[in-house]
Amino acid sequence: MVYFSVATLTHVLLLGLAAVSGGGFVWAALAYITVFTAALDRFVPFVLPQMPEGAEFPTGARLSVLLGALHFPLLLLAVFACAFMSHSPLEKVGIFIAFALFFGQVSHPNAHELIHRKERYARQLGRWVYASLLMGHHASAHVLIHHTHVGSDADPNSAPRGMGFYRFFINAWRRSFTDGLKIEARRLIQAGKPSGAHPYRRDAIVGAGFLALSFLMGQWLGLAVYLGLALYAQVQILLADYVQHYGLRRAQLESGKLAPVSEAHSWNAPHWFSSSLTLNAPRHSDHHMNPQRPYPALRLKQDVMPTLPHALPVMAVIALYPPLYRKVMARALARLKEVQESA
Repeated sequence: MVYFSVATLTHVLLLGLAAVSGGGFVWAALAYITVFTAALDRFVPFVLPQMPEGAEFPTGARLSVLLGALHFPLLLLAVFACAFMSHSPLEKVGIFIAFALFFGQVSHPNAHELIHRKERYARQLGRWVYASLLMGHHASAHVLIHHTHVGSDADPNSAPRGMGFYRFFINAWRRSFTDGLKIEARRLIQAGKPSGAHPYRRDAIVGAGFLALSFLMGQWLGLAVYLGLALYAQVQILLADYVQHYGLRRAQLESGKLAPVSEAHSWNAPHWFSSSLTLNAPRHSDHHMNPQRPYPALRLKQDVMPTLPHALPVMAVIALYPPLYRKVMARALARLKEVQESA
């Protein structure tokens, strides 16, 4: 747990110092989640140890809840620092990007961890994190659609080979929202609950609250900063899904049903520091095989699990330029096919 705690909480500290003091702390916070992370992944050959089941309890759960609780003041602090405090325009840009990267690369995988927990309060906390980024529907769509239909056309968050990220983003956002809306409404009817109990309604209340607070702190500028942070985070949330499932499809059996989900239907990355920072999100195959396995205990079997050519954050950056991403992943998919055929 030391790796996860130090990696995530160090960035929280740097963000706080950047927002309050500005100056060199801004560039330290920005460099930490970009250049520093990429350098450690690239030049320090290390893989996080695989912890035995249950060894992380209760420390892992406590860190996840702590990060979830810290997300909300950090989001408001980012708006306040960019819209109200007397930092230079360049410093405000640096603060905005550093915080936005944290929300997409730490808050998101942590909220993802929380919505898979058994405890109701943890699942609700994870949903509130997504709702504060104006993407509360992801908590419904991820569990009810993505995990059920991963690796098929029925899952909007599993990109087929050849689809560029920007088309994927629009399609995945729209279909996740509408499909999740319908499924949650159907679940309410089956449970005999009133339509007012729809989780999307609570998501809207949380989002409206942050919109109002942002406006109170910085008027229209505060509102623009908040919306920009939410959009930036949403791009990273869907970049993660795009990269981790691109081009992987479940076979259709003779019965017409899809083959069971296996480790072959998610991309993984062994890089240790970005894994620490993102709470083992790059160990994605094991998560789909065992959705409720806590993040410190996720397994990585590089001999059987598809492995990305680069660390997850690097692949996300490459995905922003679709022609290059298709070229990089064409080679990765070809290598994967050779391995699977020789197995």
